[in-house]
Order: sequence, then C-alpha cells, then structure tokens
Amino acid sequence: MALDRPLTLGKALLGAVVLLGLAVAYLLGSGTGSDAVIAPATAAASAPTDGLAADAYTVTMTGTGTATVIPDEAAFTVTVTLVRTDLDDALAAANTDLERVYRALERAGVERKDLQTAGLSMQPEYDYPNSGPPVLRGYRVTQRASVVVRDLKDAGGAVSAAVAAGGNDVRVSGLKLQVGDPEAALAKAREAAIEEARTKAEQYAAATGRTLGNVLTLREVRRSAVVPQALTYDRTTAALADLGSVPIRAGRDESTVRVEVVWEFGGDAS
Repeated sequence: MALDRPLTLGKALLGAVVLLGLAVAYLLGSGTGSDAVIAPATAAASAPTDGLAADAYTVTMTGTGTATVIPDEAAFTVTVTLVRTDLDDALAAANTDLERVYRALERAGVERKDLQTAGLSMQPEYDYPNSGPPVLRGYRVTQRASVVVRDLKDAGGAVSAAVAAGGNDVRVSGLKLQVGDPEAALAKAREAAIEEARTKAEQYAAATGRTLGNVLTLREVRRSAVVPQALTYDRTTAALADLGSVPIRAGRDESTVRVEVVWEFGGDAS
C-alpha cells in the first residue's frame, strides 16, 4: 500500500497539467488565427526576462503593411554601334557619337552624373567570299551607357534627344520606370505592419483581461520592394516628336512588409 501514494500524486499532477492546458485554450479561443501565439515567457529563450513575473506570458503576433508608390524615374540604355576600317577610327567615332548623345541628354534635363558607361566591345568584321580566305572588312565598336532620368516628365524628351543626336548608329533599349527612393516606401510599410500587429495584440489582451507589456523581440519576416516597370520602345514605329511631347505615365505599385512581434503578456489588468 506504500506504493499507492506516489501513484495518486502523479495522477493529480497530470490532471493539473491538463486543466492548465484547457485554461490556456479557453483564453486563446477558437478564432485566434495562425499568427497568434500565447506562451509562457520562459519559452522565449532569447527574450529578456528582467522584471517579468514568474507566471507572465508572451503573446506573438504578425502584422502586414503595404505602401502604395508611383515610379518617379525612368532608366534606359543607349548603345552606339559602328564599323570602320581602322580600329582607332572606330573608337574615336564611337566616342564622338556617345559624347554628342550625352550633351543632348544634358540639354533634355539629365545630369552628367546620371550618365554612366556600361560597356565597351571591339571585334573584327570579315567578308567571306565564295572562294579564298576571309577578308578583313573593318572593326565593329559598341559602346553602352546607362541613363537615369530623375524627373519622369522628362523621360520622353530624353529618349527622343538621345536617338536624334546619335542617328542611325544609336539605339535605345531597356526603357523602364523605377522608384527613386524605394526605402522610403518600405519604411511606411514597416510602420503599418507594426501597427497592425500591435492592434491585434491589444485586442487579445483586452479580451482576456491581461495587460500588454514591452516588446521582447521583433523580426522582419518578409518584404517585397517595388520592381521597375519595363516599357517597350520601337524607334522604327514611334514618332520622335510625339514621344517628346507625350509624357510617360507610371502605374501604381506596392511595397509590402510582414513582421513578427513578441510582447510581454502580463497578468490581470485589474
């Protein structure tokens, strides 16, 4: 009979654990969603515990914030390609054409710092007669430059100016719209995400008669910045005068941030 007492005590402890689990389940309710977690504060091993009561809990909530942005810049690539019989002549001619394009872009409102050389290639060009070895015809030189137009209303005029200045040796490609300061949009989205998480945590605290304490941990789960919008430009079909006079209009886009925040979940608010 001496063995009955430990067995009875073990059953009592097991029953207490079950009751505690039921109580926590009651506090959570059936509509907490997958992003709400209420747990003992000691479960957050990395969280500071100074000032926490022995029976304190934490509440973990997620929040998602979005910020609507409109692209305010345009970017494109200017390519100068030409063939000359002498390599030095080809290089000099390409440099002259590109510099003429640069000056035209500056007159169209593009700053020199926003004109960057993006690549240079040189290769021989051969003719292949029906008989005999290949004959060197000259050298093809290709220079590329990236262009950023900081004011979107100047984008059409800048493209027009680049093509008109370079003539048949110049091509414009990779025209896209972009946001000049994407971090500003992400900052607004972060604020909205944290506010949403706090609002939900306060609702759970009020519903269960508890208090919402300090933030223990916060992490950014996911973020998506604005992707530049690609545009199609065909100089063979677009009238340069029309392109320069009609402003390029950008559509709206969104930056999104999702955060996870852990708060102290204190005792009875009363």
